[in-house]
Amino acid sequence: MALQLKTYILIIPHLFTLSVFSAPDITDITTPAPGGAGGHIKGGAGANPHVVDGGSDYAKPEIETHFLGKWVLETADVRVSAMQLQLMPNDQVIWYDATSLGPSARKLEPEGTCPINPDANNQPDCYAHAVAYDWKTKTSRTIVLSGEPWCSSGNLWPNGNMVATGGTFTGVKAVRMLPMNDLKANFIEKRNVLGDYRWYATNQILEDGSSLVVGGREAFSYEIVPPSLDFKPNKIDFPFLKQTCTPGKGPNKFIENNLYPFVFLLPDGNVFVFANDRAVTFKPLTGEILQEHPVLPGGSRNYPPSGSSALLPFKLSADNKHPLNVEVVICGGNKPDAFEVVDAKHVKEKVFVPALKDCHRIHPMKKHAKWEPEQDMPTPRIMGDLLHLPTGDLIMINGAKKGTSGWEDATDPNFTPLLYQPYKPMGSRFKELNPTKIARMYHSSSAMLPDTNVLVSGSNPHQFYTVNVEFPTEWRVEKFSPPYLDPKLDNQRPIIDAKGTDKVLKYGKPFKIAASLPSNEPMVLGEIKVTMLYPPFTTHGFSQNQRMVVPTLTDVVGNIITALAPPSGKIAPPGYYILFVNRLGVPGTGIWVHIE
Repeated sequence: MALQLKTYILIIPHLFTLSVFSAPDITDITTPAPGGAGGHIKGGAGANPHVVDGGSDYAKPEIETHFLGKWVLETADVRVSAMQLQLMPNDQVIWYDATSLGPSARKLEPEGTCPINPDANNQPDCYAHAVAYDWKTKTSRTIVLSGEPWCSSGNLWPNGNMVATGGTFTGVKAVRMLPMNDLKANFIEKRNVLGDYRWYATNQILEDGSSLVVGGREAFSYEIVPPSLDFKPNKIDFPFLKQTCTPGKGPNKFIENNLYPFVFLLPDGNVFVFANDRAVTFKPLTGEILQEHPVLPGGSRNYPPSGSSALLPFKLSADNKHPLNVEVVICGGNKPDAFEVVDAKHVKEKVFVPALKDCHRIHPMKKHAKWEPEQDMPTPRIMGDLLHLPTGDLIMINGAKKGTSGWEDATDPNFTPLLYQPYKPMGSRFKELNPTKIARMYHSSSAMLPDTNVLVSGSNPHQFYTVNVEFPTEWRVEKFSPPYLDPKLDNQRPIIDAKGTDKVLKYGKPFKIAASLPSNEPMVLGEIKVTMLYPPFTTHGFSQNQRMVVPTLTDVVGNIITALAPPSGKIAPPGYYILFVNRLGVPGTGIWVHIE
């Protein structure tokens, strides 16, 4: 019988509680604001008007900790900055920057590798602009990259290969592919194959494994790119992008405020796209607008004001037919004129406008959906990465408190990560964690790793690699351990037996996970939660394709968990996911699984 949890109101001391995400019932429940997470929270100070559709994921209180996380310097000298970053299923973290903006701080390997750079006057270029970083061994290798990928987009193919789309100059219509199964490979590139100029575009995997590539500078269109290097371009005009583009103030004086739009595949196969200050839902095959959502007040949220957004985790219903809650959150950004008063192409004297700290949520599949105010962040933030954690919570990391994206257009680094628990009572959803000492500003990136740490790399707010300044080009790599990695919780951390676990999942079919606890306590239904994370392509404060699915559990017998695979590619697009097992809010190291 499928697991059906009830909603519990828990009154616990004011300790730090790990994850309370869930959505076991879509019926509106009225819950007093001081109590647990779930339903309408009505009345009183800080009342939340929107339905949070949830209670506890577990049948007993979660394990608690006062631990606020830990930073560790992993590597000091990768020497290529992480403008764009993608974790691959072979445990290589790929990152790269621009090829037309001068040398990096690392030469290509082996010595003497100097391919012709078409974006540097067709001269030999001996410097690396891309690396593959092995997060397990902390070693890296250089990758030959051609066709300028500056401010490009990307995703994984269903077979695990990485693809990067667009950029500028010779790369503006290029597609580049890095094979998963060749650890010595360079990018394979095809130029002039996309249907429009894709500089500052966003990708979103669709249900068949193809990618939707949306927007770009002066590209008011989108296209669908199959998981192949051989295809015919199929540009579809999308006037919404022109309607949301803030006009420039003259030649090469762009403002836009709608680049790198927030794009999410909904569980009915339609797509939600947010640009500047508003959103629509549309059919990806035709471009037909199905719903126009209200304007989100307060400012601009996309590049260059660069707020953050995520699709909250999909917890599947007991019958495995649909997610119980479909919700988008957007945080931060800046005022619509913040870029034009700080960027050197517009002004001589920079004014760094304080970033926004507000957050809002919307249920995009509900008729007449409205933006509902979420709890404000403790501090303002632009350019922050909003990443899913294995628990179903999220973390906000990196960024700045003033200014916008752009070369030297931000100041006041935001060193402090935030734990975001979207289903706790209003007023308790953000928790400030231990800060880093390294400024991670423009062109920094991060990734959730299978070992449940967050990898952080990059930051180059300058046109060229620059050192001996207040915010230098960064090539140090850090790991941040979130609160659930408190060493005191290690005996509660599930251990997955990869040999006894199904690693190839079929849509809608049961699958087995073999797991145990170091404490030798039995695994019990009601104390276990499984999550599946699609690894995103992260750049400029947005994690493209990021998706977390919480599959339905049906049984736990003898440390064998039986779960149901997501029912379709609309909910979980085909490809590789990191599968985690949590016990009462404590996750263990994940393993790669493939769904098809």
